[in-house]
Amino acid sequence: MSAAIDDTFLQRINQHLGIAHKVCGLYLADKDERQDLVQEMLYQLWRSYPCFDGRSKFSTWMYRVCLNTALTYRRKNSKDKTQSLSPSHHQIPDPPPEDGEESMLLLREAIAALPPLNKAIVLLYLEDLRYEEIAQITGLSKSNVSVRLVRIKKQLESFMKKPPKPCSHVSS
Repeated sequence: MSAAIDDTFLQRINQHLGIAHKVCGLYLADKDERQDLVQEMLYQLWRSYPCFDGRSKFSTWMYRVCLNTALTYRRKNSKDKTQSLSPSHHQIPDPPPEDGEESMLLLREAIAALPPLNKAIVLLYLEDLRYEEIAQITGLSKSNVSVRLVRIKKQLESFMKKPPKPCSHVSS
């Protein structure tokens, strides 16, 4: 790439870097893995930037590249991984959340339980993207995005209405 293209690319990436971090936060809980994924996203964005033709907004294109990179990364890195206990499993639990905070935690848990494509749709919807933009990013039709959002909202509502899980502590 030429110096002018490099400068334009860096300016656009810096302006929209939050997109990469939001997508990483949606798909990965581990801080180190999120950092690795952001690096992979930046590499994929740089690699595919010459193909960006400006027919869509830069942010729309960036969402698509970041989401595809995150999905590929998860698929590739979830194979042959065994779940080991991390140091956080041995920590004292956090104090109970505040009233509104508990609802947000429950909503995050509900979103985390969604399949990867539905997580992406929710993220884009929460970012106030229009159905057309969500369709363009995900490769779905506008009507499919609409139908999926209705179903996702129902899923999230039912998850939020479930009674809380009982505490599994053993009493002495």
